[in-house]
Amino acid sequence: MTAPAPTGLFGALREQLTDAAAAFADSPDALAGILAGMVDDVDRALRERLEIFPVCHHSPASALAMARRLRARPPKVIYLELCEDLRPLLDELRNCRLPVAVQAFATELDAFPAEWSPLSVIAPITEASAEYQAIAYALDTPGVELVLVDRSTDHVFQWTPRPDGPDAAATPDEDAALHGDAVGVEVGDLRPRFAELEAHLLHHGKVRHWSEWWDQYVERPLADADHDTYRQVMVLIGSLFRRLRPTASARDDRDEDRERHMWTRMRQHLAATGADPADCLYVCGAFHAASRVEQFGLDSTAPDFAISPRTGTRWRYGLIPSSHSAIEAQFGLAPGTVSIAAANWTTAVARTRLTPYRLAGQQTGKKGRRARTAPATAAPETSTDRLTGFLAAPPTLDGLDEAELRGWCVDIVRLARRNGYLASTADAIAVFETSILLANLRNRARPTPYDFADAAVTCIEKDVVPGRRDVRRLCEILLGGDRIGQVGYDSLPPLARDVLDRLRPLGLDLERRTVQRALLDLRADPALEPCSDLLWMLRHLLPADAVRPIMGERRLGHRSTQESWDLALGRNQRALIELGYEGVTVEQVLEQRLRRAVRGPDATAAGALAAVEDAIRLLDSPRLVDELGTRAVELLAAERTVDDAPEVLRRIRRLLAHHRTTAPALPAWCQAFVTTGYAHYCTLLPTAFVDEATGVRQVGAMLGFLFGMESLALSLGCDRSQLELAVAQAHPETPAKVALLWAAHHQLGLLPLAQLREGCAELLANPLVVPAFPQYLSGFVHALEPVPGLAPFVVETMSAAFAGLPDPVLLPWLPTLITTLREHGAELVPLLVREAEHTFPATLPALDAWTPPWSAGPTPTEAPTEAPTEAPTTVVGAGAVHGLLGAHPEVVDAVAALLGCDAPWRSPTGEASPADAASALVAAHPATTHAVAALVTSG
Repeated sequence: MTAPAPTGLFGALREQLTDAAAAFADSPDALAGILAGMVDDVDRALRERLEIFPVCHHSPASALAMARRLRARPPKVIYLELCEDLRPLLDELRNCRLPVAVQAFATELDAFPAEWSPLSVIAPITEASAEYQAIAYALDTPGVELVLVDRSTDHVFQWTPRPDGPDAAATPDEDAALHGDAVGVEVGDLRPRFAELEAHLLHHGKVRHWSEWWDQYVERPLADADHDTYRQVMVLIGSLFRRLRPTASARDDRDEDRERHMWTRMRQHLAATGADPADCLYVCGAFHAASRVEQFGLDSTAPDFAISPRTGTRWRYGLIPSSHSAIEAQFGLAPGTVSIAAANWTTAVARTRLTPYRLAGQQTGKKGRRARTAPATAAPETSTDRLTGFLAAPPTLDGLDEAELRGWCVDIVRLARRNGYLASTADAIAVFETSILLANLRNRARPTPYDFADAAVTCIEKDVVPGRRDVRRLCEILLGGDRIGQVGYDSLPPLARDVLDRLRPLGLDLERRTVQRALLDLRADPALEPCSDLLWMLRHLLPADAVRPIMGERRLGHRSTQESWDLALGRNQRALIELGYEGVTVEQVLEQRLRRAVRGPDATAAGALAAVEDAIRLLDSPRLVDELGTRAVELLAAERTVDDAPEVLRRIRRLLAHHRTTAPALPAWCQAFVTTGYAHYCTLLPTAFVDEATGVRQVGAMLGFLFGMESLALSLGCDRSQLELAVAQAHPETPAKVALLWAAHHQLGLLPLAQLREGCAELLANPLVVPAFPQYLSGFVHALEPVPGLAPFVVETMSAAFAGLPDPVLLPWLPTLITTLREHGAELVPLLVREAEHTFPATLPALDAWTPPWSAGPTPTEAPTEAPTEAPTTVVGAGAVHGLLGAHPEVVDAVAALLGCDAPWRSPTGEASPADAASALVAAHPATTHAVAALVTSG
């Protein structure tokens, strides 16, 4: 590439750089082309009719230069590099305490993958930034128009391959949670994109990270520079980083599309309003100021950039609190960078006696001066070459400010002692001398905050941090701390304001960032019940530390009369604001979330039942409960696994008990759930017994559902033969599931307890089976869920094992038994312990004379009988049943009348008696007997 002739404003500088490239570079043509191109970029930006003001994000030097420019020649139109659809939010900044972030949020997506939801874009704004100076000037100065020209938030994701692309940054720290996983956009992203270049600058600059290099070699030299010098140097840096970058990437293409978009929007605005370019100012990052796209400049003949339409995604906009640490984590800055920049901004404003712009009415610790309309001034003078002199002059060395450094050293020692460090005056002296030494080693006479922090860590930090904060964190606190912004009440969404208004009876300032204790005595003050209802809903919707109950609970059918809460809504203001994007009231948002939970692709029957519980506890909406319950029935019928069977059983039992005590009849969806679940689990039971992926806990829960809901299911029309066939088709192989099958046979009457006892005795007598016997016991423990009457037998079996096994067998066996019960039956072991408590004597002397009940021989009801070869029939033998019916003939007469039976009573001698008539009636109509029994049981 051949360098252009040395003409124009920077001809002499271009010639000097070309000669230097020829003298020092191995390939002078390539270097000369880069250097000359950088000068051409500066010349091109300065010759543009629309003044370009290059900035760097969160830069005090850029903010100072902007304030000076606005005071000297106030423009009438400001074009700002920020998403164009965020403009209405900027008027709300006056109600906030900086730093805050402007946010666009979307959960209802169109044309974007569903897994991207929710989409979030944030643009943090600090006081020590050029963009805030421009915004404050434009909003408080009559007749000034502020126009945002960058692509919309919808286009941010249209042009981004995925939400975790290069514009997004991971925010793992707690402080960075203020931004969450939002995609960050900023005005003036200026950092080398060539890793080798950044490493070279850091190495030769003798600094640790990029923020420190920028502070030493750009921020401080430009803090007191005039307007022309500032512009030329910033464009030169932007051109350098633009030309020294890797090969073209997707990010570079997006940046160029953004530049085309911004120039197109500015030309369209000028054409529509007829504004004079001399009265306009274009504020953008220095990287974009050196743009070479074909649409650059108002005199470009290139056609306007074709801007694609926005998708149908519904975006919601608002302000959320931000913090210095959140900004640093969002954009990959070194910890403490933004805090140090804020401290430098305060020092520079005091030193230069410059009055910065602040929005009228803004929450701030210092009283700002409202921007006034400045008198019209003459057109700006022609720019001169200030770049050559700036590059040729040696750096200005600031003198040592001993008073400032001494104050830092004394204060850091005081802070260190408060946080557990054994620091003394000698440490303060050491920090002072070490700061000066480090500054001299880094070619600067005045120690910077970075030098001071390194010196403090060197002199005070010990092997172990005694408290929660180390010395570097204490230095950040000393130099300004992690300032956290706050969104004012008037700028909150309607839902957030509604929450604060409804909680006002608590008498607390909920906008404070401290944790506050709220005490509610609902019996003494029933007017607080709405506050209690709202707090329980917020507990469900917000993070766990935002609303935390200390005393009291709310479950199905139970409300506490006294409650105690720890409230931190001010600390979790972002979460409350984003909740406001979803609806107008908390009740509306909760209802929407419950519906989404049961309609999502990952919805399960257990999750739907949990949603039903939440709807009953929090909303008390029968219509919503019926809708969610119907959806739970659909999800249960569609499931092909039984992984959630324990959760389903636990929740449906709780819901059935609640409805039986609060309503005259079960809801239709409850009845449908029981019948559907009965048929569903009967179908899956044989497969679950043999499937290795299905655990014994899941099979036990299935049997618990089938046996526990059997009477209700049969009364609703289910057939018991389904269960009998399912159990008959089950052929498990693992010991635990075999024990469960035996328990099921016992419950169905197919396996008497005596035979079950004999089978377990045979297992204990077999030395090959003894090592696996804990697995059988695990199955029996899980069988207590469907067959709780087996608890005495399980205690008996364990006792027999401990009594009969020799120590060489029992001792290796015990760890396996304990770990098995802990892993598979932890929630059922207490039932076993209670049964053992009732079985064994309570005192040691009584134990010597105690005889186990199972050693006394079988009771008449446990006499060994042949196992039936078929399912039990409905025929009941004569005896006590006949006597009971004969003693109460009114019941039999009523049933006979309903059935239209006129059979006479026959006496015990062969004549007609009530008992014989009842036997004939029962034998003739067995289904009726079962239905009556089921109704009695369910009631």
